[in-house]
Amino acid sequence: MTTSVVVKTSIWQIFFIFFKLGLTSFGGPIAHLGYFHQEFVVKRGWLSQQEYADLIALCQFLPGPTSSQVGMALGYRQGHYYGAGAAWLGFSLPSVVILLFCALALSHLGQAVSTGLIHGLKIVAVAVVAQAIWMMAKQLCPDPIRVSFMLFSCCSVLLFPALWMQVAIMIISALLGMYIFASKIDRSDSTIEANVQLHFRSLINQSAFCLLLFVLLLIGLPIVLQFYPNSDLALFDAFYRSGALVFGGGHVVLPLLQTEVVQSGWLDADQFFAGYALAQAMPGPLFSFAAFVGAAMPVDLPVIAACIAVLAIFLPSFLLLFSVLPFWQVLSQMIWVRSALLAVNAAVVGILLAALYQPMWTSSILTPLDFCLALLFWVALMFWKTPVWLIVCVGAGIGFSFL
Repeated sequence: MTTSVVVKTSIWQIFFIFFKLGLTSFGGPIAHLGYFHQEFVVKRGWLSQQEYADLIALCQFLPGPTSSQVGMALGYRQGHYYGAGAAWLGFSLPSVVILLFCALALSHLGQAVSTGLIHGLKIVAVAVVAQAIWMMAKQLCPDPIRVSFMLFSCCSVLLFPALWMQVAIMIISALLGMYIFASKIDRSDSTIEANVQLHFRSLINQSAFCLLLFVLLLIGLPIVLQFYPNSDLALFDAFYRSGALVFGGGHVVLPLLQTEVVQSGWLDADQFFAGYALAQAMPGPLFSFAAFVGAAMPVDLPVIAACIAVLAIFLPSFLLLFSVLPFWQVLSQMIWVRSALLAVNAAVVGILLAALYQPMWTSSILTPLDFCLALLFWVALMFWKTPVWLIVCVGAGIGFSFL
């Protein structure tokens, strides 16, 4: 198993790296994984291709927004808990602030975004994701068996697009991988498994605390509200529950939040969907939509409401990640887990390939010009080594001017 040496990074450096990504990472969750791959695997070497795929596999299993959790995990690797917080804050802050101001100026939402500019950015996102998949496939699918896992997962997701399909694919791949690859794993590093129990003893307290807090908040908040009604606590509960029950990606939060805030009468349906459409155009995580919803509701302090909503909807992701990630770093080095991950990582490449086609390609590449631009951007990234931020600026300018 190829691993990288983790060189700790200052909290402020982590924040500013992710803040830059929060300003430029257009295209949604799958595109974010492409931007992260370019920044942290290719450019900075924070982790290897395989370690990056391991993180994606873990976050695919957990409820919550996959790309945001991958960002938190990357920050955790470099700066522990403070690093995870800095990564989340940097990546989320730009879109949170923009959506907050949009909610405060709701009457101007119709003129807030150029459709051509957004279309140009979506084409850039296609190129970024295609580059990431190409490079991951070369590393993680080097033989016919793993190519077969990639093919199986890609076709399964496209032909049966149910929310549970991705998890089912990875479970099947893990079980088959343990059987197929167990004899091919290098067993020379036996000290890793010998020290697992020591690692577990030092990690179990903090992980158990995070998991217990996640469950207590999910179950306890509605009970507390029955006896002590409070508008801020009710707001926190609604967004915490929405963030805790998201399976299948950030877009699943739409029906959950609609139930919580529209059907309850907190927000008008037109305002809700206008904000959601605007959130699609923002860089950074889709969960930042919570800032718009919190600020758009009829409350005395909209900025405070937006902050409560954002913190509440992301908190489950932190708690679940912190409850699992320390054990994952140990488990991922064990023989039976490593053999399973060989298959799971190949399946993850297939899932990303499916997402590149649907919905990214089908919603972005609509004309021959779109295809030519996507191909140009991909070549610029792959062979001309053009910085991603420059591709983003060029794509936005072309979209605004010509599309």
